[in-house]
Amino acid sequence: MKVFGICASPRKNTTEYVLKIALDKLEENGFETEMFICQAKDIKPCMHCDYCLENKKCVIDDDMGSVYEGLQNSDGIILATPVQSGGVSSNLSAIMDRTRALEAVDYNILRGKIGMSIAVGGDRTGGQDFAHLKNITYFMIHGIIPVSGGPFGSNLGASFWSNDSLDDIKEDEYGIKSLNRTLREFENFLNKYI
Repeated sequence: MKVFGICASPRKNTTEYVLKIALDKLEENGFETEMFICQAKDIKPCMHCDYCLENKKCVIDDDMGSVYEGLQNSDGIILATPVQSGGVSSNLSAIMDRTRALEAVDYNILRGKIGMSIAVGGDRTGGQDFAHLKNITYFMIHGIIPVSGGPFGSNLGASFWSNDSLDDIKEDEYGIKSLNRTLREFENFLNKYI
């Protein structure tokens, strides 16, 4: 089974570090993984021009093609975002909007895949839950089954407090526990339903 992880940070930092931990653990358990890193990539916003509805492809030619391929070829999807303005990054928002073109090709193309959310905030309560809810909403709209870590500490997904420092996120034991709980459920769903 293959898991596609999107690091939606505009810079190399804590979000990429956490997503790599998740993907490495999945690989240790026999999953094939791929990571798309938004940093230094060209992902333009959706123009909502409806070109994709008639032509079965997006009119914009940029790095989104790699995301389309990764989403299509995966069984599981991990959205990892830094918290920006109390929600997901602008990179992830653009990716979410641009998925419309993928489903113009096949409405059911993402249905039945398993989805997991990772949110990294500069503050302990910097908007991680709002970022998770946006990711979960995206999953539901596209027929992706959202998975959390359950009702004891990772209700919506894996939540980290970076304090804007790679050193600090490495010491975020609570965040690592939330990641481990969420990964356990993510793997269970992949093994049971895919």
